[in-house]
Amino acid sequence: MDDDFAPVLRAFRRHLAARNKAEKTISGYLEAGQQFADWLRADPDRPRSFAEAGRVELEEFFGDLFAQGRSASTVANRYRSLQQLYRWLFEIEEEIEVSPFVRLRPPEIPEQDVEVIDVDHMRLLLAACKAPKGAPAVDRFIGLRDTALIRLLYDTGVRAAEVMGLTVDEVDMEMEVIHVHGKGRRDRAVPFGVKAGTALDRYMRVRAKHPHARRPEFWLAQKGGMTDSGLRQMLERRARLAGLPHIHPHQLRHSAADAFYAAGGQQKDAKRLFGWKSDQMAERYGSVNAVRRAHEAKRNLSPGDKV
Repeated sequence: MDDDFAPVLRAFRRHLAARNKAEKTISGYLEAGQQFADWLRADPDRPRSFAEAGRVELEEFFGDLFAQGRSASTVANRYRSLQQLYRWLFEIEEEIEVSPFVRLRPPEIPEQDVEVIDVDHMRLLLAACKAPKGAPAVDRFIGLRDTALIRLLYDTGVRAAEVMGLTVDEVDMEMEVIHVHGKGRRDRAVPFGVKAGTALDRYMRVRAKHPHARRPEFWLAQKGGMTDSGLRQMLERRARLAGLPHIHPHQLRHSAADAFYAAGGQQKDAKRLFGWKSDQMAERYGSVNAVRRAHEAKRNLSPGDKV
């Protein structure tokens, strides 16, 4: 049986591109649309177009995702993406009289404490990056690169994609900031500290002697620019050498946010530094581990210890 899913998704892509949406955003919306289309096609009794599918089909689709073991955050992501598709069908294309999302509610995402990396573990992780004396030049280069990368992620809390997307011109050693391209094409300058700056300076000196030093990518590997996958593999390798559990890039971002709030950082400043558009996201990061921070503050300020 014929369907119109592909032409609709093509038109939706053109609409998103005309609105100058980031390619990653477009890909996410279309991936959700394609997944829903494939789910509808899997059963001949289901509607053969997005316009015919309604609240019942969407609820069943989201339920099936949960049944497959998908996380609440993944299902919520699909929810938001399909919500944009149906908003376009309703407001722009006028192919439906009302969006089925009017009567839908997004899945609840339970708040979970994200395991932050404490200072002692960070020291072990950084120690695992240091090349031994007399090591080959390539090992020294990799060690200095990994040290600078880990320090920058932990110090600034920028997203993995943001730090891996840096070019040489976007690392300003004079102003001690990096210029990153955030979600939704929201650029921002993020300052880094003294130790991160020292690590960056050391890396840049050995980078200047790298065979691919003329490339625009700031982070280099043996065959060219370092990738997001390379970052994940590097953290896994360094954590293993340090005798630590698995560490992923987003843990460093959570750790930076946790340290910022623990030091008394304000939400409005956190939004600018971490690139959050909404107060909701800043509050979400602020609430994670909030109880632990409150307990630590109470211990430090305990009035009973002063009498």
